[in-house]
Amino acid sequence: MTLTMTLTTALTTALMTTLTTLTTLATPLKKLICLAVLGLLALSANAQMPAPVEGSYLLKNFRFHTGDVLPELRMNYTTVGAASGEPVLILHGTTGSGLGMLAPAFGGELFGPGQALDASRYYLILPDSIGTGKSAKPSDGMRAAFPKYNYDDSVEAQYRLVTEHLGVKHLRLVIGNSMGGMQTWLWGEKYPDFMDALVPMASQPTEMSSRNWMLRRLVIDSIRNDPQWNNGNYTKQPPSLQFASVFFGVATLGGSQALYKAAPTREKADQLLDRRLMAPFAGDANDHLYQWDSSRDYNPSPALEKIQAALLAINSADDERNPPETGIMDREMKRVKNGRYFLIPGSEDTAGHGTTAQARFWKQELAKLVQNAPRR
Repeated sequence: MTLTMTLTTALTTALMTTLTTLTTLATPLKKLICLAVLGLLALSANAQMPAPVEGSYLLKNFRFHTGDVLPELRMNYTTVGAASGEPVLILHGTTGSGLGMLAPAFGGELFGPGQALDASRYYLILPDSIGTGKSAKPSDGMRAAFPKYNYDDSVEAQYRLVTEHLGVKHLRLVIGNSMGGMQTWLWGEKYPDFMDALVPMASQPTEMSSRNWMLRRLVIDSIRNDPQWNNGNYTKQPPSLQFASVFFGVATLGGSQALYKAAPTREKADQLLDRRLMAPFAGDANDHLYQWDSSRDYNPSPALEKIQAALLAINSADDERNPPETGIMDREMKRVKNGRYFLIPGSEDTAGHGTTAQARFWKQELAKLVQNAPRR
């Protein structure tokens, strides 16, 4: 399906202003939906920007790491640009979707004429990972009987989509944020000759652990221990889903300085929290449980030496999930022979783990990489 819009500049500005206001009041999922709409508006308002095209592909006899097999696994995706362009794979974060990467703060800074990933030059591929967006997921009908998947399964499904359906034989770049960043590390290890460059963001090439895993497990356990979850056979969404999601967002997203700027008093902090707790929440409990649990066995550390592509790792100094003070990045990057680490300084303008969703902080570094990375 081709997504096109014709909007006057005034209407586009008005709509974007309204939606931007909504994102400040909404839950993480609501924000993602708003940002996706914003992305479509931003792309459509520019007559020189190729229109996004959405599609899906059924992977036959997909075998999960557990040994479970689905006769058909649906993978949804969005592309921007002509298939004759240099292919670039763009991977989203947990609970997100490929469309979310079209947001003005991300795609609006990267995909336009003359920008780092100019869609008139590159063939941009934005898949929905297993369990997210319009790809196959528990809420489609299988509920808790849906096979347990992990990031290795997601990367294999992405590879099959790109090669079997889209006919791509080599990628210029794989770039991903948060969960997509972790999957980017795995792409470099599983298919080391398939790309020229890698940009994992808001992630670390080490075992899921510490606060990052503890808080994910709290989300998982909150849902599972909610009597209304009923082993996944609920008739309405268990209330634990939204509460746990808001709790996780406050604890691991936003940045300490930015959060203090937004809520410098108890009254303002209560108002901000109440808005998040009372906002409409469109998520599904089983989908969220599976999404967070899929990171359980993530650990690219043992195979880092397999990475051959030029790699630019990008994190933010105020990332709550990947704090630089642990020294993990400094230690592990020494094992990546063509790797470089770019750390964004924290400030009241950054957003903790969410900083890398704003390409303005790192787009110049990306531009240098895609211009200079050797073609292999």
